[in-house]
Amino acid sequence: MLGVCYYPEHWPESWWAEDARRMRALGLTYVRIAEFAWSRIEPEAGVFDWDWLDRAVATLGAAGLKIVMCTPTATPPKWLVDAHPEILPVDPETGRVRGFGSRRHTDFSSSLWFDAAMRISEAVAARYGDNPHVIGWQTDNELCCHDTALSASPAARDGFRAWLRTQYADIAALNTAWGNVFWSMEYRDFDRIELPVGAVTETSPAHRMAWRRYASDAVVRFHTEMVAIIRAHSPGRWVTHNFIPMPETGVDNHALAAPLDFASYDNYPLGRADLALAKAPAADLRPWMRTGHPDMQGILFDQTRGLTGRPFWVMEQQPGPVNWARHNPRPAPGMVRLWSWEAFAHGAAVVSYFRWRQVPFAQEQMHAGLLRPDSSEAEAWPEIAQLAGELAGLELPEPGRAPVAMIVDIEAQWLSDIERQGAGYDYNAIVAQWYGAVRGLGLDVDFVAPGADLSDYALVLAPALAMPGSDVVARLRDTPALVVIGPRSGAKTRDVTIPDGLAPGPLRALLPLRVLAVETLRGDCAGEIRRDCDAYGSLGWRESIEAGDCTVLATYEDGTPALLRNGRVHYLATLTDDAFLAAMLTDLCGEAGIAVTPVTDGLRLRRRGDLTFAINYGDEPVLAPAPDGAVFVIGGRTVGARDLAVWR
Repeated sequence: MLGVCYYPEHWPESWWAEDARRMRALGLTYVRIAEFAWSRIEPEAGVFDWDWLDRAVATLGAAGLKIVMCTPTATPPKWLVDAHPEILPVDPETGRVRGFGSRRHTDFSSSLWFDAAMRISEAVAARYGDNPHVIGWQTDNELCCHDTALSASPAARDGFRAWLRTQYADIAALNTAWGNVFWSMEYRDFDRIELPVGAVTETSPAHRMAWRRYASDAVVRFHTEMVAIIRAHSPGRWVTHNFIPMPETGVDNHALAAPLDFASYDNYPLGRADLALAKAPAADLRPWMRTGHPDMQGILFDQTRGLTGRPFWVMEQQPGPVNWARHNPRPAPGMVRLWSWEAFAHGAAVVSYFRWRQVPFAQEQMHAGLLRPDSSEAEAWPEIAQLAGELAGLELPEPGRAPVAMIVDIEAQWLSDIERQGAGYDYNAIVAQWYGAVRGLGLDVDFVAPGADLSDYALVLAPALAMPGSDVVARLRDTPALVVIGPRSGAKTRDVTIPDGLAPGPLRALLPLRVLAVETLRGDCAGEIRRDCDAYGSLGWRESIEAGDCTVLATYEDGTPALLRNGRVHYLATLTDDAFLAAMLTDLCGEAGIAVTPVTDGLRLRRRGDLTFAINYGDEPVLAPAPDGAVFVIGGRTVGARDLAVWR
């Protein structure tokens, strides 16, 4: 099904009914409203104006639209900031208070902000919790967007101190755990601990890791309480949240999603491609400038689905040029439909477009909608009409389990940020590279959290497990799957120290080897991995390994171990190139009984139930790798440029 984001407060009330009629005529079912409407709902402290929103809900509902109601906490009004300026966050990099005038201008550590946010959430939930037109709820909007998980405010400092006292109980225990004897960093009391910002040079990695954990817990607490309030007033209706890309929240996304019925994602392929490829040569960007990169949407769809293991929503789908990237091209013809189908292929239940009508004022006036500001149909309109017709004729089966699981580890991401060690080590880039290697073989991937059940997978990939606990080790031990663990795994204790007995720490129960040393190399000074008479790149991060009882499957250029195996479990001791990953994974898939279908640069495959989707990002037609006897339900054996084919 399809939906749209609508802002009745932006338009004359006389337009609402006609807008609703046109939405239904286009084939839209859902409409999201009110996530930025706090100043209209409560224009003064304690003074509520519900009449306009009541009428908007009634008008949309009367047209047959199902409403997704939102808590408006992403944009607190000026009167609240004036009354309580201490709710404003402090930029950790500059120490400057982030002021009013945009959005997300709040501090998750502020108890005043927490109380105000829960109060308005309860007011909206109580008003519309049992409204027959409200089908479900979205919490807030894009939590942690604009790097807002961390704040260096007095409230954050005080909250961090209290959190540390709970975690460590005794200041001597904290000093020992963090190694604060180094550089005379010892504290005599929890109330003397500052935030790890503004120092002359780098602060303690243990201190910074603890701050990340505290900040993540604060965001999770805020969100969990909001969900509980909604459920108390709106029983029987679902609750979701529209996530930004998982790596950008800076928090534990699995914990954040835990109280939700399903997760949602805001999909802006062109903006994301422009930012991700900002430093790439023009030759690398140009093929994907108007389409997005073939793997960038898939990885984020799969990560979103992996937060709850259930079908997800795309709550905001780009329909035209955006306004917030460095450059904002318009989509190539057919791409809005293709992105939407790609989301459904990866397990989406609904795709909702941002926004209904391009607004002619304020910060996002250059952001396209389904309608132009004069209410004429924008370029994406016929593509969505075509999509709605196709969806009406095809029942989508429930998504199934992929043969490959990839473990994503927020603490590995935090460690990558805190202790980079080498410019070539970027956890999120490594995850993306491994994902691209699997997708290049035509395979589907499920993303799972550390400690998730792995018993139904044939192949499990862990690009890095920075500080695995005993639960993670047990799951890896108990799975019947082949397992590949990447470098920098088991590299640290929870307090960011080198483990007793050296890395890979607790993973030595599965891999009886030791990491003796680590070196990081410039990109233009790579070494080699040699395997079966073939040579590949050993890039950036390289570990010297004592093999112990492990079998050596590949070596560095000097003959020392680079890829090792013990039973079902493999350890790759270096970052490497795409060719090595493809060769290694092809062999492992053969051993695991997973059939591979290598695909060209612009083609990707995805299965949903008994349907197989071939999605062509390229500008030339390609042949669908469908078996003889396949029955095509969309398209045919030749997949057109920027088009798709679906068969069973």
